[in-house]
Amino acid sequence: MVEGDGRVKPMVSDRLPTPLYHQIYLILRHKIIDHTYRDGALLPSEKETAETYGVSRITAKRALNELAVDGLVVRERGRGTKVTHQEAITPLTANVEGMLENLMAMGLETEIDLLEFDYATPGLDAVSALACADDDVVQRSVRIRKLDGTPFSYLVTYVPEVIGKTYTREDLATTTLLTLLERGGVEVLHAEQTLTATLADAIVAPLLGVEVNAPLLRIERVVYDQADRAVEYIIGLYRPDIYKYRLNLSRVQSDEKETSWSPTR
Repeated sequence: MVEGDGRVKPMVSDRLPTPLYHQIYLILRHKIIDHTYRDGALLPSEKETAETYGVSRITAKRALNELAVDGLVVRERGRGTKVTHQEAITPLTANVEGMLENLMAMGLETEIDLLEFDYATPGLDAVSALACADDDVVQRSVRIRKLDGTPFSYLVTYVPEVIGKTYTREDLATTTLLTLLERGGVEVLHAEQTLTATLADAIVAPLLGVEVNAPLLRIERVVYDQADRAVEYIIGLYRPDIYKYRLNLSRVQSDEKETSWSPTR
């Protein structure tokens, strides 16, 4: 719905499985985290919140109380609801240029929790990415990466068995996979990467410290060696409030004299 001043009015609906108070909580939480409401700002009152979203005052009050429980605001009688959220950590930024070097540097800045390490036959996506047979054995791992103790990525990695045998579970718990590949004699040359968006499911959400159905950045990457063989397939789910992906663009002119944006080399 568009308001009279042209702004889009946020909507909530009792047709959704999520309670109304929680829908309002999520909207306000997002506005606090993205600094629409900055630290020290006053949120709309219970009455104003109820009118904005077309709900009862009790529902509005519960939404504001939930923000207080999460430590995002402080509620004081007669003074209103004040934002107390400050960015706890500086978001980790990755640049597309020099991607492989940036990934290795990221490994030095972050911590690893290794959740799974085993050998198994790959699923269809891994079979396609690694160009292997569906009965081949691959080394599969599941890791959580943390920045200053806060989890920001959930990583599922598949590596051909012969390469996986060159490092141990203990190695992967302390060292970046790219470093381990090179130690094992693999010369990493290039990678193909796809970025999309997804939602946190019931497994990933608690591991990343987010709500179920919270938005996540999904990165799918295939890494190749000097012989153009796929040596790693990884699916990474990232918290967008902590991990940001940056691409530098330059204006270029085509042969038809038309200008467009192109990634900077």
